[in-house]
Amino acid sequence: MKSCCFAVFFTVLFFSCEQASTTDPTLTTATLPEVVDFNFHIKPILSDRCFKCHGPDEATREGGLGLHTEAHAFAALGKAQDHYALVPGNPEQSTLIQRIYTDDPQEIMPPPESNLTLTEHEKALLRRWVEQGAAWKKHWAFLPPEMPEVPEAGAGWAQNEIDHFVYAKLQEQGLQPSSKAEKAKLIRRLSFDLRGLPPTLEEIDAFVEDDRPDAWARLVDTFLNSTAYAERMALDWMDIARYADTHGYQDDFERVMWPWRDWVIHAFKENMPYDQFVTWQLAGDLLPEPTLEQRIATGFNRNHKITAEGGVIDEEYRVEYVADRAQTLGTAFLGLTMECAKCHDHKYDPISQKDYFSLYGYFNTIPEKGFVGQLNQNFRYAPKPSVRITQEEIEGIVTFINNRDSLPYIDLMVMEEQEEPRKTYILNRGKYDQYGDEVQPAVPEQLPPIPEGAPNNRLGLAQWLFSPENPLTARVTVNRLWQQLFGTGIVATPFDFGNQGALPTHPELLDFLAIKFREEGWDVKAMLRYMALSATYQQTAAASPELLEQDPENRWLARAPRLRLQAEMIRDQAFAVSGLLNEEVGGPSVKPYQPEGLWEETTGGGGGSTARYMVSEGPDRYRKSLYTFWKRTVPPPGMLIMDAPSRDLCSVKRQETNTPLQALLLLNDPQVLEASKALALQAWEQGGADAAERIAFMFRAVTSASPEEAELQLLLDYFEEERAAYAEKQKEAKSYLATGAYTLPDTLPLADMAAYTLVANTIFNLDEAITRG
Repeated sequence: MKSCCFAVFFTVLFFSCEQASTTDPTLTTATLPEVVDFNFHIKPILSDRCFKCHGPDEATREGGLGLHTEAHAFAALGKAQDHYALVPGNPEQSTLIQRIYTDDPQEIMPPPESNLTLTEHEKALLRRWVEQGAAWKKHWAFLPPEMPEVPEAGAGWAQNEIDHFVYAKLQEQGLQPSSKAEKAKLIRRLSFDLRGLPPTLEEIDAFVEDDRPDAWARLVDTFLNSTAYAERMALDWMDIARYADTHGYQDDFERVMWPWRDWVIHAFKENMPYDQFVTWQLAGDLLPEPTLEQRIATGFNRNHKITAEGGVIDEEYRVEYVADRAQTLGTAFLGLTMECAKCHDHKYDPISQKDYFSLYGYFNTIPEKGFVGQLNQNFRYAPKPSVRITQEEIEGIVTFINNRDSLPYIDLMVMEEQEEPRKTYILNRGKYDQYGDEVQPAVPEQLPPIPEGAPNNRLGLAQWLFSPENPLTARVTVNRLWQQLFGTGIVATPFDFGNQGALPTHPELLDFLAIKFREEGWDVKAMLRYMALSATYQQTAAASPELLEQDPENRWLARAPRLRLQAEMIRDQAFAVSGLLNEEVGGPSVKPYQPEGLWEETTGGGGGSTARYMVSEGPDRYRKSLYTFWKRTVPPPGMLIMDAPSRDLCSVKRQETNTPLQALLLLNDPQVLEASKALALQAWEQGGADAAERIAFMFRAVTSASPEEAELQLLLDYFEEERAAYAEKQKEAKSYLATGAYTLPDTLPLADMAAYTLVANTIFNLDEAITRG
C-alpha cells in the first residue's frame, strides 16, 4: 500500500521540480481573494485533506511532516535537511506545491488511495498563499476575541450594531436585506424563540394594535420576564446537561434529579449571570461555605449515566463517568471535541491525550463508585456523594423546589471532593486499567493557563472558563444564543470550534457579541434582547426565487429563517391553543401518553419503578414537555420522532429531519387528538356563529394568522364532507371522539364535533402550525 509519506519522493522531486508545471493560474486567478487568509482559506484545506497523515497525532504522522503548526510546517525535511514543504514567497521551491500539482499518481498529494482530492481553486489558493509569504496564524478560535470596528454600512436600516455587520456582509455578496415581517408573524416568532409557546389571540391583537414606537421592545421585555422564558431556556439546558429521570444502561432504574431541574428554571427566571450559573454547576461545592442551593447546582456533573448491573467492573464504569464530565465541559463550554483525544492525540485539533486526561483530572476526585448496587431497592436512593433536602429547607431557603408530593426529604446526587485526591494517569487507548504517565489537573496546553492565584481544582477551572484570556467560552455561548434565535449559529457547528468545525460566517460580529456579553456581566437576557431588537431578526422569512438561488442556506441573513418547531414546542402548542396546558412550574416528572408496552419490552429484568409505564392522571397529562419523564433506554417516542436527542450525551444542536413518521405521529398521537377535541369545543363555544367563523378561529389560534380565502374554503368543504359522513355513522363518530381521557359534553351534536375535531387535527398538521417564520 502506498504511504502518505512525503519523504519517499522528496529527493526526486526536489531535483526534478524545474521540469514540473505547478499551476495554470489563469484558470482561477479571477476568483481568488486579493489577500489569502490562513485561517479562512488555507487551514480548512489542510485540516480536511492533510491532517490525517500530517496532523497533530504524532503516532500517525507520515514522513516527519506536520502541517498543524508553523514550526512543523516550515521545518527542513529529508535526511540531508535540505528542502522544505513550504518556502515563503517561492512556490516553485515548495515541495507541497509541487506535490499537489504533479500528475504522477505515485507522487501526488493527497494520494489516490486516500480518496481525497483538491480542486483547481484550492490548489490556486495554496499557491497564492505561498506567493504572498505563507503567513501563518494560530487557529482563529484559539485567538482572544478583539473588539472590531463597527461597519458604517446599512445606516438607514440598522437598529443596532448587529445590523451594520450583517449589512456589510450582504453588500459583499451583492444582497439586500428583506423587508420587515408582519407584526402577527413577528410575535409568533418571538413567542416561540423566547417562551417556547405560541402567542395567545389576545396577545396578537394587542401587539398588532400597539402603535407606540417602542412596542416591539416592550413585547421583548414582557416575554423575557415571563416564567415561560425560564422554562424555555431550561429546555435547551436539559439537552446540554444530558438530563434524564433514569440512570441508563440495561437496568435503567429511576433517579431523582428533578430538584436540580427546578433550580435551573429558577436561575433563568432570576437571570443569574451566566458565569455564576456555570460556576455553581461545575464547582458550587467548592465555593467558600457553600449554600444548599450552590450544592444542588452541582447536580449538573452527576446527570450522566450510572450502572447498577451485576457483574460489571467498578473502576471501568467510574472512569466512564469521569470521562463524561470532561467531555461535557469540552462540548458545552469550549466547543471542542475533547472525546477525540481520549484514546490518542486528536487527529485534527492541537489536543493531546495528555491534555484530555489533565482536564479529566479535575473531575476525578469525588468519592464515587462505578457500580451502585442499591438502585433497584429504592429509586429515591441517591448514589454518593449526595445532599438531603428537607421539607423545612424547601419551605424556607430553597423555595424554588416544587415538592408537590410533600416528601419529608429528597436526596439528590451532587459533587463533593474526597479527602485524599485520587491520582490521575493517561490511560493507554483510553482503557481503565492501562495506566500510562501520571498527570496533574490542567487545561489544554494550546489555551491560556489557569488564572494566577486561582485554585487548581474545579473552581479554578470555572474561573478559567470566564477569564478574559479564555478565547472560547464567550464565543461558544453567544453563538448558541444566536442559534436559538436564528436557527443556525454564526459558527454552524456549535459543538466544534476546532479545525474540522465550520468557519464563522460573520467572524467580526461573533467577536463583537462575545466581548459585549463578557463586558456587560454575562447577562443572558440582555444578549437575547439585543439580538431580538436587531433589524436582522425582524426581517420577513419570505424569500424570492432569486434570493433562494443566491443564498439557499441563508448564510448571509438576507431574510429571517423559517424553522421547524422543536418537538416539545409542537406538543406544548397543541395543549396551549386548546386550553389543556397545565402551566404548573417545577416538581417531579410526569408521564403523558405513549404507546403501550414499550417499557415492558425493554426492561432489563431489574424491575422497579421503570419496569412498567403508568400514565399520569388528570392535569399532569397536559404539563409542559419539559417535565415529561425521560427514561434513557426508552426516551419519549414522540420526542425522538421529532428529533429530540436521546440525552445519553451532551447535545448543543438538534438534528433536523423530515420523515413520514413525523406526519403519522401528528395525525394519530392521542395527545394531538385530545387537543383537537378541546380546540373544537373552544371553536364551538367562542369561535363564532357558523362553521366558517369557527374554522377560521381554530386556524388563527394554531398558526397565529387568518386563513386565506382558498384555504378556508378547502377546510370548510372538508368539514361539510366529514359532518355529512358522521351524520350517517354516529358509532364511528363516537369512537373517534373517545380517544384519550378528555371528553366532550354529551349535549353537543356528535357529527359536528367529530368533523370540527378532524379539521382541528388537520390544522395541527399544517406546515404553518409546526414552523415559525
